[in-house]
Amino acid sequence: MKIEDVRRTAYSMPLTSPSYPKGPYRFFNREFFVITYRTDPAALEKVVPEPLKVVEPIVKYEFIRMPDSTGFGDYTETGQVIPVELNGVKGGYVHSMYLDDEAPIAGGRELWGFPKKLAKPSLRIESDTLVGTLHYGSVLVTSATMGYKFEALDKAALHASLLGPNWVIKIIPHVDGSARVCELVEYHLENVVVQEAWTGPGALGLFPHALADVAKLPVLEVLSAAHFRTDLTLGLGTVVHDYLKD
Repeated sequence: MKIEDVRRTAYSMPLTSPSYPKGPYRFFNREFFVITYRTDPAALEKVVPEPLKVVEPIVKYEFIRMPDSTGFGDYTETGQVIPVELNGVKGGYVHSMYLDDEAPIAGGRELWGFPKKLAKPSLRIESDTLVGTLHYGSVLVTSATMGYKFEALDKAALHASLLGPNWVIKIIPHVDGSARVCELVEYHLENVVVQEAWTGPGALGLFPHALADVAKLPVLEVLSAAHFRTDLTLGLGTVVHDYLKD
């Protein structure tokens, strides 16, 4: 393989058998279960990086079921998103993500910098209850429940809330172990279609685990629960802060 061939074809590892195809990445029938809860402000300050600012002691714990996504296939994901602001603009900082599929783990980390780790999330309906769980190995880390389709949500308001900016920290180490890339990346959800949206009573339990530390942002009070389905495109990112230069 010639040097120019390497330059032309290199966008993912391995070089001759990339872990995922090139985008855009469109998700069909993407199902969300989101519990919004109040947490310890001091715990938030320890994990939200400048120049992002915590706006209130709130966390959104999300389960996302993705049965049909271009390039990434069929998988389930869960994690925590923290409402923040950057230069006066409000959005969400993606603090943790756990999922069960190699392609979106590789693509998410390499392209955007999503903090993805391999685990066993699940989202399902049990009789009259929507149930989300996260196991790391055999250990239960998260248990979330919601009354199934108790009350309809305003789809227009939900749609507007999904269009705001989101931020992640992209880290790629150098071959000597030091940081070669350390950037704050902004991305947006695009071409969003909300199919249905519901709310109901919700509950959330987070349990300590050495390698899945969601419980370090403790649940003090559940504020709301939402369940909705969408079609959307996951937009690519823009670097808004370079920690190695700025």
